[in-house]
Amino acid sequence: MERIGVFVCHCGTNIAGTVDVAKVAEEMQKVPGVVFSTHYTYMCSSAGQKMIEEEIKKDNLTGVVLCSCSPRMHEKTFRGCAERAGLNPYKVEIANIREQDSWVTKDMGTATEKAIALAKAAVAKSILDTPLKEGETPMTKRALVIGGGIAGITAALDIADAGFPVDLVETKPTVGGKMAQLDKTFPTLDCASCIVTPRMTEVGQNPNIRILSYSEVQNVTGYVGNFTAQIKRKARYVDEDKCTGCGLCTENCPMKKVPNEFNMNLDNRTAVYIPFAQAVPKIATIDSTACLHLKAMAKGNDKVCGKCSQVCGVGAIDFNAKDTIIEEKYGAIVVATGYNMIDLKPFAEFGYGLSKDVISSLEYERLMNASGPTGGHLLRPSDGKPPKKIVFIQCVGSRCSADATKGHTYCSKVCCMYTAKQTILTRDHWPDMECYVFYIDVRTPGKQFDEFYRRAVEQYGVHYIKGMVGKVTPNSDGTLDVQGSDLILNRQVHIQADMVVLAGSLEADKSARPLATMLTTSMDNDDFFLEAHVKLRPVESPTAGIFLAGACLGPKDIPETVAQSSGAAAKAICLLVKDKLKNNPCTANPDENMCNGCGQCENVCPYGAISYVNKDFRGPNRTTITRRVSQVNTAMCHGCGACTVACPSGAMDLLGFSNKQILAEVDAVL
Repeated sequence: MERIGVFVCHCGTNIAGTVDVAKVAEEMQKVPGVVFSTHYTYMCSSAGQKMIEEEIKKDNLTGVVLCSCSPRMHEKTFRGCAERAGLNPYKVEIANIREQDSWVTKDMGTATEKAIALAKAAVAKSILDTPLKEGETPMTKRALVIGGGIAGITAALDIADAGFPVDLVETKPTVGGKMAQLDKTFPTLDCASCIVTPRMTEVGQNPNIRILSYSEVQNVTGYVGNFTAQIKRKARYVDEDKCTGCGLCTENCPMKKVPNEFNMNLDNRTAVYIPFAQAVPKIATIDSTACLHLKAMAKGNDKVCGKCSQVCGVGAIDFNAKDTIIEEKYGAIVVATGYNMIDLKPFAEFGYGLSKDVISSLEYERLMNASGPTGGHLLRPSDGKPPKKIVFIQCVGSRCSADATKGHTYCSKVCCMYTAKQTILTRDHWPDMECYVFYIDVRTPGKQFDEFYRRAVEQYGVHYIKGMVGKVTPNSDGTLDVQGSDLILNRQVHIQADMVVLAGSLEADKSARPLATMLTTSMDNDDFFLEAHVKLRPVESPTAGIFLAGACLGPKDIPETVAQSSGAAAKAICLLVKDKLKNNPCTANPDENMCNGCGQCENVCPYGAISYVNKDFRGPNRTTITRRVSQVNTAMCHGCGACTVACPSGAMDLLGFSNKQILAEVDAVL
């Protein structure tokens, strides 16, 4: 005989403001199988949990129903509460009367009626609940960090400092990411390189970290604690173990007009190159698309050039190198794929692509940087002369509610601040230069951010104009005619500028979506990774064992990125310290006697948890029949239920959410 206890939570006024909680508790007392029903202000509080524990023991409850908020919030809390009282934690059911009821209506009568129906459904399911037991899987004590920017560097160092080996995968020849390209950081105006390059050196020297630069993740299989990743190491045509980073090959390479990606193509590099002086690892890489020798080899001629091989004193050049695949097992994965700036070519109205003097904000960073193409001297790309008047245009590709096909609807968060930084640095270095900023709104939400923006206006005399630019037109004399509107003064503005800087939208890296498919994790419509819970689990993916850090979740500044990366690392360490992991027992459970081996469940499983085996069954006249039947890897199964829907024979069921239980809920509601 089932003995169910019902506990109705007020959630302050979140539920009680719309639902008559006393009536819900009273009505539930009348439901068959319910031996206790009550309501309380905050069931998740210590006092509320103590009440539940006491009633479980006092009334020998065989099941508990919580009428409260979403199970995503406090299911774990209430299961722990039941377990402390000696009740199987999977005998706890939650009726969501907040998000699915009180928050969607203002009518108390309607809300109360629905709350009662939801509670009855939960009781009906609870009566059919069976005690479930968590399984265990071993833990591989190694972490994979994908992305070598400041987010990946921070996560890798934190995990390595905890004593666990880490593989740091970066697609470029060096770690450092976008931060290595910046000049200064806001609001302190610290040198970006002075901050990130010591961290890069730490990563390179840490004995627990293996840097897999110029590499990319090709495939990931497995589950939390037991991931298997295949990583493609692209051929550098330089032996990493032999190369000393001396630079002789780069100095002697005759191909000197290859666009330099690190300097945003504002100058050229050689075909064999080291991205920048502080690169980690400081190893040369040969660009196969530009190298004369490699292109000739592809045509069967190995007598062309080869100058780098001739001058390399350690014999590190290897023109016969091939891409290699390494396979490794990992217990946890941290994703830190970062961001890219939006392609500005579609924004022809701002003159980008029509004039060399219309540049992106990241290109402007390189022009101001002492290690940049002009040695830190701000010169116009078109003629190499110093500009006298610069216009900064905000929100290019951000907040594009009118034309989302060209940009993104979201705010890129950091543009207001880095533009203020760039104007301050410009006016500080060259006081005679005039700076104008066209903006929609100035958003400065961080610590000392608003003071920093005011400093640009009040101390450095930057002209902020509230309004958008309609068109930028190159003039015959080399200047740029900027036509915009001043919404405060209600007038049209024409500025003859020498340079225009576009604060382009930040968007997810192109590798994010294919990587999310490999990891079977969720993304939003803008290709940013989704958190398991935006408030309670902000650095966790819905897929167990996958953690998220930095701008792969959305645009953010460096301090927020670093904090989030340490949070992701801490979560990964919490897994890696364990010898074994407990599995959620609410997994798919096939009935072998009903399974016809059709393969539908295997096809729809997003986690690859279902496979097929041949099994012997006793047939008529004591004969043996071999049939193909499904089996479930419970460590990989997430209990999504897709297989139960797809199964045509009804053989697949879900422990904790069986077809019988779901139908019982439906009957109770109806």
